[in-house]
Amino acid sequence: MEEQRLPHKMQLNERRELTMTGVTEVVSFDESAVVLRTSLGSLLIQGKQLQLKTLSLDGGQVAVEGTVSALVYEEPRQTGFWRRLLG
Repeated sequence: MEEQRLPHKMQLNERRELTMTGVTEVVSFDESAVVLRTSLGSLLIQGKQLQLKTLSLDGGQVAVEGTVSALVYEEPRQTGFWRRLLG
């Protein structure tokens, strides 16, 4: 059975309120960084005084408040055959 990918959308207002969908896991969080796993790869949110205000992993929704200074996606790692082939 193929897993359905959640739509991934993001909205940042005034660098203070970040809302997004398509989140599958909260990997870690503190007031300077939040790491999320999304349907399009891992996302690092950096900033100051960051707080998770909304968390609904059933619907894939997350809201973060604080001062956002960076949003960085990590490219998914290749696995299996392609990883061995491309090393």
